[in-house]
Amino acid sequence: MNAIEQQLWDYIDGNLDGSAKKAIEEKIESDAVIKSLYEDLVKLNSAFGELDLDEPSMSFTRNVMESVATVPAPVAMKTQVDKKIIYSIGGFFVISLLALFGYVLYNSNLSMPKFGFNVNLNFNLDQYITSTVLYSFLFFDLVIGLIFLDQFLRKKMHK
Repeated sequence: MNAIEQQLWDYIDGNLDGSAKKAIEEKIESDAVIKSLYEDLVKLNSAFGELDLDEPSMSFTRNVMESVATVPAPVAMKTQVDKKIIYSIGGFFVISLLALFGYVLYNSNLSMPKFGFNVNLNFNLDQYITSTVLYSFLFFDLVIGLIFLDQFLRKKMHK
């Protein structure tokens, strides 16, 4: 819909103020194309006014409610943990442990002179275990403990 059609519809509906109304009336009187468009829109508006609105039958609401009542109610789903998630978490920890073991072996000096087993681990734990690492480990354990406590209490509540 272009601007002139919108203005003509506003004019037909009576939504224009005085100055805009006079401007549209002048356009209708001066331009034959706009006048024919105006007349077509007036005919269309009168045709819309003569239409009877269809009403639903008296039992429409009852029929809809009966059809809704016949549909079975949805059953609440029990949450299940996907086994892929459990396997991925377990795999993450296995890979982490293997990486830590490899790091320890890489930084250690293993030598076996004359069938003797002499392991020299030059590994300074104070360098790697700082208070931040310790607090992070304890925080992680606390979160896991709270999750397990929550699951335990939920199981007790359902019994």
